[in-house]
Amino acid sequence: MIEVLYTITMVNINKYKNLSWIDASSPTKDELSSLINEYSLHPLIGEELFSPTRKPKIEIYDNYIFLALHIPIHESVNKKRIVKSKEIDFVIGKDFIITSHDEIIEPLHGFSKIFETNSILDKKGIGNHAGIIFFYIMKRLYEYMINNLENIKDSLIESEKHIFNGHERKMVENLSLISRELIDFKQITHLHKEIIESLSEIPKDFFDKDFNYFVDDLKHSYSSIHNLIISNKELLSDLRETNDSLLSTKQNDSLRLFSILAFVTFPLALLLDIFSLPTSHTPIIGLAYDWEILTGTVIVLAIAMFTYFKKKEWL
Repeated sequence: MIEVLYTITMVNINKYKNLSWIDASSPTKDELSSLINEYSLHPLIGEELFSPTRKPKIEIYDNYIFLALHIPIHESVNKKRIVKSKEIDFVIGKDFIITSHDEIIEPLHGFSKIFETNSILDKKGIGNHAGIIFFYIMKRLYEYMINNLENIKDSLIESEKHIFNGHERKMVENLSLISRELIDFKQITHLHKEIIESLSEIPKDFFDKDFNYFVDDLKHSYSSIHNLIISNKELLSDLRETNDSLLSTKQNDSLRLFSILAFVTFPLALLLDIFSLPTSHTPIIGLAYDWEILTGTVIVLAIAMFTYFKKKEWL
């Protein structure tokens, strides 16, 4: 049976059988100090929990493991999706796990709801050590990342439709934003592989011999994330190349059209300027229907030049 023992502001301590999960969201120093004393953690762990880490890390102690991981979380800023790095610190003992983070992290919060549901935990087969809780937390976080990467892929496919529907200019910014998301995803997660592989170095008697199977599962989940990032980057590159090519073609067509218009209008304007010179005798000027003759001549010449350009496939 799951039992929520107590809540200190945003520090929740839950029990399942002989296991404890302490989730600390934006904890105070006093709350973290209390946890450090209660679980006899090394003072260096306290310093790690008190301050953010610049990159993921893992430290293996005699009775517990410390991990600091950064998770890419999608947020909306000024109606634009961006990826932010959110740190989660883990302290994993044999029968307890502490998670500490500065903000509410949606996939972690979602797992807490599952953890509170006894029947679901029984179906998932929560074992008799906290390493299994860590595994299911990470699976939840990786599923969240995979879903976000699938959403990015959907955005790329949608962008492809707009590209071939003549919206190349709008897609320049859109593809740049997607590129930023993928770059951030890659930067935030690229060290996860080393951290997950380091879990295989934990002594076999720390949890149990089956824990390595769960580590292998996490490696597979990370590989799925890595492959999705690579696949999306390749698709993005192809779409960018296609979009730039179509946009360049349109710009060249526009420049060519303006060049032809300039080439056509210049001699016609010159012709009209010649007939407007204040000379003693100007042909046509002064005759009956002189305006109609000049206008008709200009129109005929313009049509003739456009026909020539069309025949040459310049238009």
